[in-house]
Amino acid sequence: MTDTKENLPASRSSGLFDDFRKEMDTMMERFFGNAETMASKTGFPSLMTAGAVKPAIDITENDEAITLTAELPGMSEEEVDLTITDGMLTLKGEKTVSHESKTGDSVVVERNYGSFHRSFPVPDRVDQDTIDAKFDKGVLKVVMPKKPGQDSKDRKIKIGG
Repeated sequence: MTDTKENLPASRSSGLFDDFRKEMDTMMERFFGNAETMASKTGFPSLMTAGAVKPAIDITENDEAITLTAELPGMSEEEVDLTITDGMLTLKGEKTVSHESKTGDSVVVERNYGSFHRSFPVPDRVDQDTIDAKFDKGVLKVVMPKKPGQDSKDRKIKIGG
């Protein structure tokens, strides 16, 4: 396996993972609103994002594997749970507030705290038994090796009668 990664073009959807993530983000914003909506209602944008942890995720693919990288700053390996069930890779965890507040003092929290839960479908071409994960300096890297001979290939389908 090589370290060379081919990033998916920005102008093209990165497939099922990206489409699923966008749909989930849209549903969450419809239900909870977004940071700008909450800020306009309360006037406290930094306080309203507390509890809204949303790790940044990158997914890349090359000939050997699909790699998911998640930024989890301020978290330790013990605070993160990674599972695979019925073809779904689930990343969840909780980032807790570690400050003390004294009576009468004001505390402004601009960092995001709270729990998160994100799931991604794992394509059939991935060998689920060989998935490997490493956590280093707040970055989780999940490498999902492909099964031999299971390359994703586009095929043009003729439309006609």
